[in-house]
Amino acid sequence: MAAHIAQVTGVRQPLSDFTLLQITPALDTGGVEQTTLDIARAVTAAGGRALVASRGGRLEGELARRGGELVRLDMATKNPLTMLRNARALERVIRDEGVSLVHIRSRAPAFAALAAARRAGVPVVTTYHGVYNARSAVKRWYNGVMVRGDFTIANSDFTRAHVLATHAVAPDRVLSIPRGVDLGRFDPAAVSPDRVAALRQDWGLASDETRCVFLLAGRLTRWKGQELIIRALGAAQMAGGPGMVLVLAGDDQGRHDYTASLRALAELEGVADAVRIVGHCADMPAAYLAADVALAPSLEPEAFGRTAVEPQAMGRPVLAAAHGGPAETVLDGETGWLLPPGSLQAWAAGLTAAALMSPARRAEMGAAGMARARRLYSLDAMCEATLAVYQQVLAEQARGG
Repeated sequence: MAAHIAQVTGVRQPLSDFTLLQITPALDTGGVEQTTLDIARAVTAAGGRALVASRGGRLEGELARRGGELVRLDMATKNPLTMLRNARALERVIRDEGVSLVHIRSRAPAFAALAAARRAGVPVVTTYHGVYNARSAVKRWYNGVMVRGDFTIANSDFTRAHVLATHAVAPDRVLSIPRGVDLGRFDPAAVSPDRVAALRQDWGLASDETRCVFLLAGRLTRWKGQELIIRALGAAQMAGGPGMVLVLAGDDQGRHDYTASLRALAELEGVADAVRIVGHCADMPAAYLAADVALAPSLEPEAFGRTAVEPQAMGRPVLAAAHGGPAETVLDGETGWLLPPGSLQAWAAGLTAAALMSPARRAEMGAAGMARARRLYSLDAMCEATLAVYQQVLAEQARGG
């Protein structure tokens, strides 16, 4: 991973004459949106201008606070006619605003953005934020739009390996830049005890709670593994395991039936009193400190998995599925535990072992995770490497490459 970053890190110059246009479907919540905002701030801090074409969302205000400018377009659409209109609108934006480079972050809007950039004669960088399923030639062609730019960024070594195995693209045109964590925000010293106490109260935890508190952060959707963990908690309690509390923090994004099914499952497993479904959490640094152990049990491989790295930055050990990005970011037995994806027996045993571990030993693992996260996954390193890619691509264009 570090070797890939080293190819471009350290060459960045001030970006006073640079205008970036990022293409992001929405600005609600998630890793794509957060990275979009992080890069917008880095560009403006370096003296450039940061535009984001998106339908917008709850993070619009945060984009503005970071110096970014929203170009409101329905970039989430898959309607061919709307995509054609988007291509024309984006071309006008590129020409009128003097855009230097387009950075595409999603497949559906990539077709319009790529066409607009090519017609306007500006280079394109893409980021492969996920490992997309491709069970047919048509789907492989659709996914392949993400490597049709001038340079592709993968958000982990796992993702980079997938891109190279799936698409006919030169290895030197795909760079692994792991997603960065804002170590100023995700810093235990920056979180007041009052913030932690307020969250624990909101979660219905007593001030003298002695049970081990597990936090599974992430949007409520089946592949994130919420059902698996509720069943594992039920199995662990049935086997006479120690007291535990499970907090599910995340937006169901309209999947209210799924949220209701999770509550029903907790009742069925006999652990309704130990499960808290708390919805979207705006204060994730405090949330990790309010818990004892973080969970990342995704049933499908995460391309990177912020919810395995952020808790480590906050000094919390992580139980993670042993595939995808978390298999790189969690050191088994040192900063957390890697468990077989989807295995009810293994996860029940893992929950029990973590709950039985002494607070001192959990703190030891948390300290190891914090040190590693700060060394490898800083937001500054991600932004520096990304801006260096921009300059490399612009330099190649200037040379006629």
